[in-house]
Amino acid sequence: MTHSQIIQKIKKLAVVPIVRTPDEKSALAAVEAVRAGGIDCVEITMTVANALKAIESIADRYGDSILLGAGTVLDPETARSCMLAGAQFFVTPSLNHKTIEMARRYSRPIFPGGLTPTEILTAWEAGADGVKVFPCSAVGGAKYIKAVKAPFPQIDLIPTGGVNLDTIAEFLTAGSTAVGVGSELIDAQSVASGNYDAVTDRARKFCEIVAKLRP
Repeated sequence: MTHSQIIQKIKKLAVVPIVRTPDEKSALAAVEAVRAGGIDCVEITMTVANALKAIESIADRYGDSILLGAGTVLDPETARSCMLAGAQFFVTPSLNHKTIEMARRYSRPIFPGGLTPTEILTAWEAGADGVKVFPCSAVGGAKYIKAVKAPFPQIDLIPTGGVNLDTIAEFLTAGSTAVGVGSELIDAQSVASGNYDAVTDRARKFCEIVAKLRP
């Protein structure tokens, strides 16, 4: 996919599942579960044990049928390793200018973390394709997104933290381009017990809400 196609797909899906499971095996199972629920996009965080191997395995198994991102990317070296493993976009918890430069060099979308208006604008001016607003729930959730969008209508915001089946509609209505959803979709209990059907069911419900808001 091209740079613009990746961004357009994220906007269309509106939900980026954050896979933060204990190991490669559970990460692969979580990916299959959210795909079964209708979301063919995932973000594999670098906190997963053998995260690069997980990205490689997912890229090999699904190819272009899934939009594969790398999350919790803290530096350009990690970003490049993820890209070589098969990651198509990057998400970071904070702002690192060199990581943005690396992503732009290889035409890969990047969504660095930012929280305050100054951080959000700084990230966008540095070349970010959008900003991961994190931890959004700590500063007001959807109301905060609405407030920030007023002066920055041109910046795509992807809030993470506090997004669940009860709040996603509020976040999208407030002006979010998409949302990052972690434990509210892929929860530790379901992963530990191997109950991935529950993850699939939640993914399907997220898709149903998005479809009503963005037909």
